[in-house]
Amino acid sequence: MATPGMLYVTMQPRPSLPAAQFHDWYNTEHGPLRLRLPFVTNGFRYRAADGLEPEWVALYDITDMVELTRETYLALRGDGIKTPREKATMAQIAVDRRLYDLLDDQKAPDYRPLEDETDAASAGSVLIAVSVVVPADKEDELNRWYREEHFGMLSRVPGWRRSRRFVTAAIDPNAPREFLSLYEYAAKNGLEGPEHSAAKNTPWGKRISELAISKKRRVYEWAYTFGPAPRELASLASEDVVGPWHSNDNRTRTYPSPTRPAVESYVTTKDGVSLPYRLEGSTDPTAPVIVLSNSILVDWSIWDGFVDAFLSNAKNQNYRILRYLTRGRLRDCGETPITIDVLASDIIALLDALRIPQATLIGVSLGGVTVLNTALLYPSRVTRFIACDTNSSAPESNRKAWTDRHAMAASEGAVSADTQEPIIGDKLAEATTRRWFVPETYETQPEVAARVKEVVRTNSLEGFHKGMQALCAYDVRERMASARVPGLFVAGAGDGVLPQTMQKMAADLNGGAELKIIPQAGHLPMVEQPQAFTEVVNSFLHQ
Repeated sequence: MATPGMLYVTMQPRPSLPAAQFHDWYNTEHGPLRLRLPFVTNGFRYRAADGLEPEWVALYDITDMVELTRETYLALRGDGIKTPREKATMAQIAVDRRLYDLLDDQKAPDYRPLEDETDAASAGSVLIAVSVVVPADKEDELNRWYREEHFGMLSRVPGWRRSRRFVTAAIDPNAPREFLSLYEYAAKNGLEGPEHSAAKNTPWGKRISELAISKKRRVYEWAYTFGPAPRELASLASEDVVGPWHSNDNRTRTYPSPTRPAVESYVTTKDGVSLPYRLEGSTDPTAPVIVLSNSILVDWSIWDGFVDAFLSNAKNQNYRILRYLTRGRLRDCGETPITIDVLASDIIALLDALRIPQATLIGVSLGGVTVLNTALLYPSRVTRFIACDTNSSAPESNRKAWTDRHAMAASEGAVSADTQEPIIGDKLAEATTRRWFVPETYETQPEVAARVKEVVRTNSLEGFHKGMQALCAYDVRERMASARVPGLFVAGAGDGVLPQTMQKMAADLNGGAELKIIPQAGHLPMVEQPQAFTEVVNSFLHQ
């Protein structure tokens, strides 16, 4: 039978450790690694509100404490995962790590788990931690007092949300036995008011205090909620943070900058697929987010010109930009058949892991219908969307065209120089970019077409075969009739019939939408004409 409990860690950084380095390490490296474990349901950082030390405490709820004795968890503390930076940082922190088993849990009727609250809603939340040691023969009386009197009285304090009790974990037999009580309160509360004073000053409570060998009370305020994906940008803007930095497996990277810091890592979907992402821009953790969704066969570099132009505008420096690799870019894209509904759920998985309540979505081609579909399926998570060079439906007859393209790539037999895995190769890459770009691009900016061709050439062949299934047959027109999220449609003037067919798309969206045409551009207008594309985006966002 599982024994739920808690990992409870207090920390006091030494004066030699810059605050920005401490927070960057904790929020980017240390915490998310633990939140990726299936038995760690949440993680929080609190800061002392009572002027005492240690100044910081971190809490992690554990579904079964025995998991902390197994290799999956212990590996996090070994040299394979623990980076030189983590070792150097922790050497400058006084750490007290304790393990507890859960005894009691009482919640307000309308209690909402803190991890489900936005950071804005969590701000100001109070945590009171009381640790008590009593003689072994007095433990029963201590338990009765909590259960029969104290918890009930505390539940009447305005702003009370939850009370929990723990005892030193059975998996830590050498640790001194103590009881820990945690009390959660909303920012607006009745602490030290009449109800709280009454709960603290009963005859029974006074007897418990007299028999206690030791008792310690701390008051903390919420500081940070971990997610399974790093999102810390504020610390990366500090000159005290040295970088770039990367994890031992190279899957998480940080790029410190006083003007445009960035973090790259990955989220894991419910079906086990890793989606690499890049988050950059504003250091405000509540800043609005724009998610950029790619076409098939490319990576997030197609947005480089747009992101540079967009963030260089003073009006846009309050935005964060989130880019990611769509399923199908890499070989490992899961066994779930890839559809536009699966791709929409991937965007939600990114938002959830990065604790982003809502976002603006911009996508092109496959990414265009993905952001449209996400807005239709998850309207509460999308503020607005821009769908570029895409269709609202694709007939089953499309399958032959995609099958032929895959066969062209497979016939070349190209493999990656690094991994030896099959890739798209030159033939399909050349045919694709010729179809995507207007002839003028090859004359005036051939390096742009060459760069995208190389990106297409190196796409996983297996990933392409799985990803192209999403484009073989879909239809969102019925959903568009009941759309609730405002949108804009964009097409390159030279993208075949799309400037005409997308007029109908714009009209089909409930409430209507505009179609903007980008001159001298084909299928990827943000690549060929990033400045003109940025102006269209600015106009839509700031209207």
